[in-house]
Amino acid sequence: MKKLLYILSFLLSLGLFAQNEALFEQANALYNDAKYGEAIDKYKTILDTKNHSAELYFNLGNAHYKLNNIAPSIYYYEKALQLAPNDEDIKNNLAFAQNMTIDAIDVVPEAGLSKILNNAANTMTFDGWAKTAIVFVFCFVVLFLIYYFAYSSLRKRLTFIGSLVSLVLMCITLLFAFHKFNLDKRDKPAIVFVKEILVKNAPNNRSEESFRLHEGTKVQVLDTVDNWKKIKLQDGKTGWVSSEDLKAL
Repeated sequence: MKKLLYILSFLLSLGLFAQNEALFEQANALYNDAKYGEAIDKYKTILDTKNHSAELYFNLGNAHYKLNNIAPSIYYYEKALQLAPNDEDIKNNLAFAQNMTIDAIDVVPEAGLSKILNNAANTMTFDGWAKTAIVFVFCFVVLFLIYYFAYSSLRKRLTFIGSLVSLVLMCITLLFAFHKFNLDKRDKPAIVFVKEILVKNAPNNRSEESFRLHEGTKVQVLDTVDNWKKIKLQDGKTGWVSSEDLKAL
């Protein structure tokens, strides 16, 4: 019975894949015919099946960009960039879309040891660091076993040093893995999805206005209280906005 269920599940997934491929081709054809709204509907139909890819998000961003939909185009380019962080086409198109935004926010650069650690941690994903740590554990075990059973003093000396180096590198990669995990955990970006929002200094409508933001601006979500979210800009400013005005990445 279980085998039959697995076969049926596999056949259904194949059918869904073929259907999504057909929808994707149809959407691309509509996009090429400048029917951007219809293309968006087709792309979203694929998203409704929980199918996600950088190419799909990229095409959605392109279609919204053609319609001058600032926030959705930036949102989908950012989603594409999360899946393909080194894709130059996505970065270039995202930059074009961001040029349509009103808010000019200066970026506060990182400095010192924090910048070095963050840049190093971001060279790989958390999974990448964890897998690298496992490789060094394996090297440590193999070298230690060779050291333990070796008769030659030279081989013992070399394998002992090698095992110590592997152990140190394992500890370093584990530290970077946990640091990357914490960076990813704190990273909660969102896009402003309304024409203009009033950023408050407290999570209620009666509080004073701190500043204003406009469609397409990217923010970091720091906290949530009821229907309010505390946000932070790249220049360090913070404030509270309605949850309905943002779309989380």
